[in-house]
This record gives sequence, C-alpha cells and structure tokens, in this order.
Amino acid sequence: MRELTSEQKQELEDLYQSFLHDEKVLKMMDIQMHRGSSCYIHSFRVAKLCFKKASRKSKYSMIDLKNVLTAAILHDYYLYDWREHHELKKKHGRRHPLVACANAVRDFNINKDVQDIIKSHMWPLTPHLYPKTKEAKLVNRMDNHIATREALTFRAFKRKRHEKYTKMISHLFDE
Repeated sequence: MRELTSEQKQELEDLYQSFLHDEKVLKMMDIQMHRGSSCYIHSFRVAKLCFKKASRKSKYSMIDLKNVLTAAILHDYYLYDWREHHELKKKHGRRHPLVACANAVRDFNINKDVQDIIKSHMWPLTPHLYPKTKEAKLVNRMDNHIATREALTFRAFKRKRHEKYTKMISHLFDE
C-alpha cells in the first residue's frame, strides 16, 4: 500500500473538496449519464476508484495522485446534454473528451498532463488519443469500469446513494 504523509493526504483531500463544492463543477449535476446517474456523481465515483486503485497497487506507486484526481473529476466536464441536440448524438462519444478538456483549461487552468489524461479517457473509441501514461490508463480503465456498472444497474441511482459517493476521500487513506 502506498504511504502518504499527512501533508500529502491533506493536499489531496483539499483538492477533492475544492472540486466537490465548486459551482462550475456542480453544473455537472444537471447532466444525466448512465441510468439516472449524473455526470457529477459519475466523475466523483471515477475519482474515488482511481484513488483507491492508485493507493493500493504497487504498479501505480509512482503516479501523480493530484493529476489523477483532477483529471478523473474533470474527465466529463463537457457541460451539455448531448441527448437534447440531435447533431451531437452520433459525435458525442468521440467529441466530448476534447470539449471537456477545453472547458477544464478555461475554467481551472489545468496542466498538460491532466489535459492528456482527459483527452484520452475515451480510448478505444478515440483511437488517435491513446492513453500514454499510467495516470491516463488508470483513469481510462476506471471510467470504463464505472460506466459499465452504471449502465448495467437496473434501478436508477437515487439521491441517498449519491451521497455515498460525494463524501470525503479521507477514509480511503486509512483502509
């Protein structure tokens, strides 16, 4: 298991909390994802799973957790409902990583590494945007995992279940 100093834990917790309550990120609550889950909840579920995997698996011991958390939270920060726009229905899967990245650069001034993670999170649907780093591969895998679980869930996500995924990540440090 990855050992983090108390300062590192606090920095990651502060980063997570800053996004959790950011008014721009909260707009993602209005965007439906899979089977009733919002884009907001989906993104925080991906972030928590990425963090959990990265802190427990030795192959991820050298990755930048700050970049992973930031990219996982912002990977679907496209801020539009593709179901409402007929012309976007066919292009959304391939187009939204670039839109999400542009929005994240505009609103949060993210670094190049985070941009690359966001752009490549839909691979293999976007074959020209292969995830090159361990961070990008982790976000890609965990996004696919969460999206599949959400799509296969027979009942829509309820508000009480959402609360589970928006709690602090600090409890993950001690597991």
